[in-house]
Amino acid sequence: MPSELFNRRDFMKLGGLAGVALAMAALPATAQASPATVSLDECLAMDPQAMADASGPVSASWQSIRQAASAIRNPAVRAKVQAILDNPSPTLTRALGSAEKKGVYSELTAKGLLKDVAEADFLPPSQGSAVAPQPFWSAPGSGYQSHHAYPGGLCTHTGLNVRVSMALYDGYREVYDYMLDRDVVLAAQLLHDLHKPWVFQWNKNGESRTELSLAGTGEHHVLGVAESIVRGLPAEIVVAQACAHNHPRTEADEAQVVGWLTAAAIIAGKDPVAYGLLAPGGKTLPLPRRQEGFVTHLGDHDWVLTVPAAQWLIPVMEKVAVRDYKIAPADLKKKPFNQFRNYVFSQATIMSLYETMAAKGEAELVRTIHTIVIPA
Repeated sequence: MPSELFNRRDFMKLGGLAGVALAMAALPATAQASPATVSLDECLAMDPQAMADASGPVSASWQSIRQAASAIRNPAVRAKVQAILDNPSPTLTRALGSAEKKGVYSELTAKGLLKDVAEADFLPPSQGSAVAPQPFWSAPGSGYQSHHAYPGGLCTHTGLNVRVSMALYDGYREVYDYMLDRDVVLAAQLLHDLHKPWVFQWNKNGESRTELSLAGTGEHHVLGVAESIVRGLPAEIVVAQACAHNHPRTEADEAQVVGWLTAAAIIAGKDPVAYGLLAPGGKTLPLPRRQEGFVTHLGDHDWVLTVPAAQWLIPVMEKVAVRDYKIAPADLKKKPFNQFRNYVFSQATIMSLYETMAAKGEAELVRTIHTIVIPA
């Protein structure tokens, strides 16, 4: 390549692609490691953290998430993101004593941002603002009948979403010859579900806590945005994070994002316009609207297949549990089956198991399950 044509942008393109390639090359062996085979009794005795610890896919995804966070160039942003991943504690509760919490609840209710939720149920249970109820890497990716509903599901969900977002970032760079703010794309996607460890706490029966609604979406979304505000993340990252659940394509779509940012700012005790989250007047996002929010939204579409995959797979798991593991039909909604499905899903992932069934048939799926939990 002639030296006069090898400019800074070419160098950045090659460097970025090389970094992504090296990071990806280091992961597949861990992700595809054979799962730890256990008996049903051992499975029933394990807690969610132990299941996540034993999982190759969860470990690989956690490594990829940590690598992505370390690639954030701004040192202050990088430190904040890494601190949240290491301990996703609800620091937003620090300033919410009983009186303050009541005031926030009243304001959200008065503005129509909180409906059909009792004051006593507003905010998930916590053991204080300093420690998360569970590590990031043991949390499920969604509600118990939805996507990535197993210990470590949040890791695999986030790991894929970050890869998709960075592929979109690279696509804009390679096709349109311009670069979005890489730090914003990375940080927003890494943090988009930061409060799922708080919201989806594991219950003693093996299920995760049922999520409530806040500002018209799952409470984890608004609470995560509020946490980013409290922790002092830059406004452009917070706005992109808020766009994970919708994009400002139409007035109606943008109104949803504005509502989430407004609710999060109320919880965080900040003026959303002064913070830079909304344009003057508080009716739209800052203008002109940045593309990083659209990339975050598009990157958070792992659920499009993973939700139905879970719904199609769980009935098959129930049949196998009764037939091959002698789990009573009455226990299919209780701890015995929940523990069984949690361990199998954590070790092989819902997506991998569903693809096995779709591509190779139910018999191969059953054989795979038998290699994870020894049949009775």
